[in-house]
This record gives sequence, structure tokens and C-alpha cells, in this order.
Amino acid sequence: MLQLSTDSTEADFAACRAMLRAGSKSFTLASLLLPKRVRRPASALYAFCRMADDAIDESNDPGAVSELRRRLDLAYTGAPFDSPVDRAFARVAREQEIPRELMDALIEGFAWDAEGRRYTTIADLCAYGARVASTVGAMMTVLMGARDADTLARACDLGVAMQLTNIARDVGEDARNGRLYLPSAWLEDARIDAHAFLREPVFDEKIASVIERLLRYASCLYRRSDAGIAMLPPDCRSAIRAARLIYSDIGRQIARAGFDSVSRRAFVPTRRKLWLALRAHFARAEEHTIEGRSAPPLPETKFLVTAIARPSSVPPRPHKAAS
Repeated sequence: MLQLSTDSTEADFAACRAMLRAGSKSFTLASLLLPKRVRRPASALYAFCRMADDAIDESNDPGAVSELRRRLDLAYTGAPFDSPVDRAFARVAREQEIPRELMDALIEGFAWDAEGRRYTTIADLCAYGARVASTVGAMMTVLMGARDADTLARACDLGVAMQLTNIARDVGEDARNGRLYLPSAWLEDARIDAHAFLREPVFDEKIASVIERLLRYASCLYRRSDAGIAMLPPDCRSAIRAARLIYSDIGRQIARAGFDSVSRRAFVPTRRKLWLALRAHFARAEEHTIEGRSAPPLPETKFLVTAIARPSSVPPRPHKAAS
């Protein structure tokens, strides 16, 4: 392990950017709209989260989660594991005062994946989304300079919405890998035998109804999140609006396919992503979005908001004009 060194800082952040260009096209595209003051630390944050996710997904080692927690311990003590990603993240966590509780929650979500946890209700599934997605959205909000409870609550809504969209998109792929994230109560409502579906994932009207129901729930959260985008610093709104539009468009593609994400996997073509990014860049905040800004956070994400939120009397970090 190494102490943080200013000599390798730029090389470490460059390695994070290269990692994301190779493995996260949607984030890379949306991040181009972020100001440099946010884009640079965001690359380290996303790279560390991607590394942690891959460490669980690609490993059969039962000690993988413990190793992640050890690397997190090292990062927060200022003596990170000898990796560009760990060094860059440790610097960002210190400089941006990212609460350790958020990273602990993220790794808890990865641990749920490792143990093959199933989810009974939509609330249970939202608790999972809070950990693996809202944590990242909340940390991004901190990087942008916003720590007030209302903005954070809407960022968490967006994170859960995105995760539910991922789940809706990957139903077939997950089932073929022995995973099932759809709420078991909803499967029972549709008279779907979960065990039979996992043995032989087949698309039909019953599974379509569950996928449609999940996307409707996600749509409500996307709409709630719009108020939060309007409350972000002006130089950050386009990037987050682009990410919101691109992800919600995955749901649109699923709907166009008759909600079949079992025999096919929906994706947003590059040309349409570019169009959505341009739309986000030139869009102006709708006045009606402000109406939902004070809605309470989801019960499943409230602990994240509490971990970060500062009293309204404390101003956020100053931010420069877009670069």
C-alpha cells in the first residue's frame, strides 16, 4: 500500500477515465456535459464503484466482499491500496468529504448480490436500488456542491429509477445466470412460478405485465427526480438530465418491444443517445418540476440523505462557471 502522492495524481485520474471509456459508454457520454470541476473527481468515483462491482460479479471468492471493505478502509485512512483507482478515489473522498456510510451501503448492496438475495416487495427492491445506485447519485450530488436534503432526495429517486430500469432490461439475462430481481409478490400476482421461470426463462404476457409494472414505478421516480435536476448548480444540470433521458429511454425501448426483455435486451442506439444528450444540453428547467422538490425521500433512501444533508444555513461549496 502507498501513501497518497501528488506525483502520480494525474496519471491515476487518467487511468480512471480510460477505465470508464472502455466499460461505461453512457456515463462517458453524459460526463462530457459536466464541468471539469465535477468531471475529474466523478471519474475516480465511478471507476472505484465499477471496480467494486466487477470484483463481486467476476469472482467466486466468498472473501471478495471482505476484501472490498478492506480496500475501502485503506482509502479512508489515506493509505490506499496500490492501484490508480484506489489512490484517485481516496483523494476524492478526502477532498470532497464523502461520508463513509455511502460507500458502506454500496458494498452492502454488492454483498446482497453475492449472496443471491431475492426481493419480496417493491420496497425491498428499492432498498437494493438505494444501495447500488442511489449511493452513487448522492455522491455525485456532493461532488456538484449540493448537500441539501431536498436535492439529495431527488438524486436518490433518480438512482432507484435507473436501477429499476436496469432490472427491467436484464430480466432474461439475469434469469439465465440464476438471478431474479423482480419482486416475488408481483410474480405471485401474475401467477408466475419463480422457480419454473428460472429453470426456463420464457417470455409471455404474464412476465410482460410484471416488467411493465416495474417500468411504470420507475417512471414515477424519474418524474420526481426532475425537480432535483432543476435544483442542481446550473453547470451540472445538462449532464444529469442527459443521464436521466438516456436511462428512461431504455424503458421506452423495452415498451416498444412489447416489454420483452427475456428473449432480447433493449439498448439505446448511439445516434439516439447523442440526440438525447443534445436535447438535455439545450433544455430549460420546467417550472412545474419545482413543485415536487420538497417531497420526502423514499423510506428506503432516507438514511442516505441523512448521512449527507447539511442544514440549509450552511452554504454548499462554491462552484465555478462551466468549463
